[in-house]
Amino acid sequence: MSKPPKLSLAAIVASASPPVKPLARSAPAPRPQGAEIVALALAPPAPKPAATLKQRARQMSVYLEPPVYDQLRDLAFAERTKMHALMLEGLDLLFKQRGARSITQLTETQGR
Repeated sequence: MSKPPKLSLAAIVASASPPVKPLARSAPAPRPQGAEIVALALAPPAPKPAATLKQRARQMSVYLEPPVYDQLRDLAFAERTKMHALMLEGLDLLFKQRGARSITQLTETQGR
């Protein structure tokens, strides 16, 4: 049995495209069939959705001794809350004790 002939890329392209007909010089060039170009009016940009706390906030590491960490974790578990909420509560108490604005006051003015 003989091998099939190898086809070149040019031969494949030539067989896939339709033959080109010579154009008469007096006839106008035919318009290619296809989609029409339509101009669309641009809509105003959609408002950005509110960013999540993780996207808005800055991250800060806190190093705690193991007994301090364990006690904070136990308090959060007993109160069925998160350690983060307890740390924010502690910061709020510190701000109040030092005469600074509370976290609520700070976040209200930031949103304006």
